[in-house]
Amino acid sequence: MKGHNKLWSIVGFVLVVLAILAGTYVSVIGVGAKHQGSAKNIKLGLDLAGGVSITYEVNESNPSAEDMRDTVYKLQQRVSVYSTEAEVYQEGSNRINVEIPGVYNAEEMLETLGNPGTIQFYEASSDSDTGMSLVLDGNDVVNAQVVTQENQFGNSSYVVRLNFNSEGAKKFEEATARNINKPIYIVYDGEIISAPTVNQTITGGECVITGTFTYEEANSLATSIRLGVLKLTLSEVQSSVVGARLGEDAVGTSLLAAAIGFVIVVIFMIAFYRIQGLASGIALALYLVMMLCFLNALDVTLTLPGIAGIILSIGMAVDANVIIFTRVKEEIAQGHTVQSAMKLGYHKALSAIMDGNITTLIAAAVLYIMGTGSIKGFATTLALGIILSMITALFVTRIVVNGFYAMGLTSEKLYGRQKEHKPFNFTGHKAIFYLISIVVIGAGLLTMGINGLGSKNALNYSLDFTGGTSMTVTLDSYVDVTGDDGAALRQMIEDTTGITDIQLQNVKESNDVVIKTPVLDQDQRSALKEALAQDYGVGESEITEDNISGVVSSEMRQNAVLSVVISGILMLIYIWIRFKDFKIGASAVIALLHDVLVVLAVYAIVRIPVGNTFIACMLTIVGYSINATIVIFDRIRENRQSMAGSSLEDIVNTSITQTFSRSINTSFTTFIMVFMLFVLGVSSIREFALPLMAGIVAGAFSSVCISGTLWCMMKKRSKKKN
Repeated sequence: MKGHNKLWSIVGFVLVVLAILAGTYVSVIGVGAKHQGSAKNIKLGLDLAGGVSITYEVNESNPSAEDMRDTVYKLQQRVSVYSTEAEVYQEGSNRINVEIPGVYNAEEMLETLGNPGTIQFYEASSDSDTGMSLVLDGNDVVNAQVVTQENQFGNSSYVVRLNFNSEGAKKFEEATARNINKPIYIVYDGEIISAPTVNQTITGGECVITGTFTYEEANSLATSIRLGVLKLTLSEVQSSVVGARLGEDAVGTSLLAAAIGFVIVVIFMIAFYRIQGLASGIALALYLVMMLCFLNALDVTLTLPGIAGIILSIGMAVDANVIIFTRVKEEIAQGHTVQSAMKLGYHKALSAIMDGNITTLIAAAVLYIMGTGSIKGFATTLALGIILSMITALFVTRIVVNGFYAMGLTSEKLYGRQKEHKPFNFTGHKAIFYLISIVVIGAGLLTMGINGLGSKNALNYSLDFTGGTSMTVTLDSYVDVTGDDGAALRQMIEDTTGITDIQLQNVKESNDVVIKTPVLDQDQRSALKEALAQDYGVGESEITEDNISGVVSSEMRQNAVLSVVISGILMLIYIWIRFKDFKIGASAVIALLHDVLVVLAVYAIVRIPVGNTFIACMLTIVGYSINATIVIFDRIRENRQSMAGSSLEDIVNTSITQTFSRSINTSFTTFIMVFMLFVLGVSSIREFALPLMAGIVAGAFSSVCISGTLWCMMKKRSKKKN
């Protein structure tokens, strides 16, 4: 290494170390009096920090079930502006509860959110007794949001952008054509809130409302329009601040699991990849502090599954490093110098890293665009993790490795030499591999069928999906539901009702405790009330109860499924274009479907509760499993050129063998992170970690044993037909 390059390599190394120290300081302490950037300022979800709970009542009498479901879904979309983790669910026949995390001033939130009413657009009309005639209403409005727009002088100002559906676009175009230089009146809940003048005929289903708005004024107008897109009108009947469902113990044990898992991963990487493994550990440290800073900057609301997702992303961040380091060891084994091997290793690993991460980013983009609530929050965290992991692997790790080399750590022994292994006959054993998958998936489907025919549901749907019973109990003294007293209360409820799916919340500044369970029959309700009276001295008058709907609506479930399907199709198209082979894309997507079905089988057989974490788990598998498969197909593409004249079986077997250590090592590091969550986490996080571990194992199995062999079989059959 030349002196000039050597100096810059050392400078780069020092800068990375300083960046880690600075990022750690910002993450732990923060900047300024308000400690901006500190991890303590990251918004926490209802499960970790509590928030505001608002109960609305429908003004219309006897609302239909369909209108209630539609209103709940649309209100969920509206309140996601305040937090992607806000929850909306039906209570009784005519009430809707809204819970917004991280907010502790109910009156302030009510003032900001307002009472959802109706939104209507009118034009002046001499034919009407009231002087105005209706142009369109909330059913024609898709969205309203605040954006900035430059005027003719180059100055930016806040405007409100409206989007209409196709029918609304047509109505609005006709109305604006009739009212040039006249106002269109926007009426919210019977009151004119804006009267913008029409400058020209507006086509395309989009317009902006301009004016001398402050951000608060523009946001208030946009919020009123969004909230008015509801079939039913609502009035606020009560509001309160509720406490965390899980408490600090859940965060503490998860962070402890992350710390232990991180140390194990770094030790493993050093043992297997030596100086490069140490470099990846340093880069991972920077990855973590960058993740914390960006979570703060992007105002992401963090829930317990979100913490688990970040911990999982540590394992995923290792993936690109493993691909590179394995390549470097291969180049050293072929006789290249360490410096030359590092250049070649990064160059040859680039396509596999980019393809694997782009396919996952496709999934994240679809989930963000189509998702609502926690799905959108998950997509944000997933995309952020992917981008940061690529930056740290392709740039930061390389800078650190070059720094070590420049400081004299140049011996080949410090970098390792990949041992050459005789190709294993994967294609010859494909029948065994396929049989194993069929048995596991078949067992899951059979279990679901048996449960569905019996008294149980096919899957163990939790309170999040099915809804249930909500009791608000006024106790004589305060009981912290996240502490030992809360554990005793939970155990009493389990013993009395035989139900384990229980959510407990404190109502702040009172002794009230909210108890949410699946639907209780009359005997269970009576037994629970007797136990509360005996153990806590609670009388019948101190208990209010009602049925509640699930926080995961049917529309949210449909959107999640549709998002996965569309993601799969787009992945297939991308892989088809990149590899110029439709069968490679088809094999990768089939392997992905295999992993999803295996995880579903685990949920069915073990009877793990299917709730919000179920969606997060399935989406994690979709984002994670595709990477290993892409790496194998990238090697197959390379070997088809270098092994010209060899049989397809030899090419596939050689490619899988060459990438086998990478597949196992990446799966192991990710598995370790999730395993520590399973061992140390609270019960709800263990229910998330167990199927994730199954998904990691299934992903390693499908990429090594199914995807390549399936492509080989499909390729040979198409040749026979031709």
